[in-house]
Amino acid sequence: MSQLSTWIELLSHRAHTQSDQIAYTFLQDGNDETARLSYGQLDQQARAIAAHLQSLNLAGERALLLYPSGLEFIAAFFGCLYANVVAIPAYPPRPNQKMMRLGAIIADADAKLVLTTSALAQGIESRFTQTPDLATLPCLATDSVTETRSQSWQAPDISSDTLAFLQYTSGSTGTPKGVMVSHRNLLHNCQVMQQAFALTSDSVMVSWLPCFHDMGLIFGILEPLYVGAIDILMPPTAFVQHPARWLQTLSHYRGTHSGGPNFAYELCLSKVKPNQLVDLDLSSWRYAYNGAEPVRRETLEAFAEKFKPCGFRPSALYPCYGMAEATLMISGGAGNTKPIYHSVDASALARNQVVDAAASVKSLVGCGQGWLDTQIVVVDPESLTLCNADQVGEVWVSGSSVAQGYWQRSEQTAETFEARLPNGEGPFLRTGDLGYLRNGELFIIGRLKDVVIIRGRNHYPQDIELTVQQSHPALRMGLFA
Repeated sequence: MSQLSTWIELLSHRAHTQSDQIAYTFLQDGNDETARLSYGQLDQQARAIAAHLQSLNLAGERALLLYPSGLEFIAAFFGCLYANVVAIPAYPPRPNQKMMRLGAIIADADAKLVLTTSALAQGIESRFTQTPDLATLPCLATDSVTETRSQSWQAPDISSDTLAFLQYTSGSTGTPKGVMVSHRNLLHNCQVMQQAFALTSDSVMVSWLPCFHDMGLIFGILEPLYVGAIDILMPPTAFVQHPARWLQTLSHYRGTHSGGPNFAYELCLSKVKPNQLVDLDLSSWRYAYNGAEPVRRETLEAFAEKFKPCGFRPSALYPCYGMAEATLMISGGAGNTKPIYHSVDASALARNQVVDAAASVKSLVGCGQGWLDTQIVVVDPESLTLCNADQVGEVWVSGSSVAQGYWQRSEQTAETFEARLPNGEGPFLRTGDLGYLRNGELFIIGRLKDVVIIRGRNHYPQDIELTVQQSHPALRMGLFA
């Protein structure tokens, strides 16, 4: 699909050549199929929604997407692409939840419209009327748009560099920032993942990740369409409430590619009972990716050991690294090999030095290397010079997957996306993550802004958290344990 320049061309191609093929299957409770969507149906729904948006003269404007888990979000997202409306995926407001973050996103993006479902529209409008700054924002239930409107759709004048959507950062330590992701960024990152994960049209992908998160949206929804693979989806709550459902779905549908953050594997370790292993067959699972938070060796090894009787292979474990500013994936391994571990001296690491362990061991997990044109370097965050192999520094990235910058934030865009080495090489994305390279393998240590320095030694929040969790049996592992 490298010859296609936009996602309109890609979905149109799928709809033309594989119209009746089921693209997405949704399991509302994590067990039973409740909805299906073929390429032809998705294309028609996207055209209908786009035609409605075009009638509102919204080309180039921003629309907030507030959807529950389900296939309606996918149709709305592609409807925005088909209308050249910039989608902003976000989580629907919960009852009694403050609107501060959502209000900040709407204000920052100057959103002109909210897209949602009929079931949520009235509640969202009611919540918005209670917030003066949001009271006049119109709301459209896309599932009420008739498919006959697709006949009036007009193909927009867009290119590969046209903005596709805004991925807003968490805003946990400041005002949320909108990462500008183009059609080119998305297509390139999907090509990266196709090669890194050896994806084909015969692959079966399973995802419970939220659609408003970059991993859930891009790898969980867009990547299957990019390669023409089968995609099985379920709500995050179905997994969190009963983690065995994820594994049972992989077993039932013969899933080949699926994963999530490290906590997902921890949750399976603590919540999946011995009697639930009896009927599990995980022998088809070829890539069990682990990213989006620190990947722990202990978790990987315990997961492989527990589910080995179910046919799970340790070589399926796939630590990787990425972030929204690079669209999604930055690095990953070669696949079909066991994860790479590096035991280092913990005391030396606290001084930003990488020393093979002789004592005070800390075992780190390799997150692979860059794919295609992705270049990764490690730089001293103060002198901005390249680090030696035995030095911890800030991870910098360049390549076609690096996004266009932050929406309406030229100063922060220049600071984060336009870094250069002393010899002028660049531009690079400053990830804000600390790490090092060993034989081309990237090892991530932690966030630069999160480091606590005491008497010249670095202390990372995730290590402090793990120490506290292991200090007493009454303290549980993981957020959802």
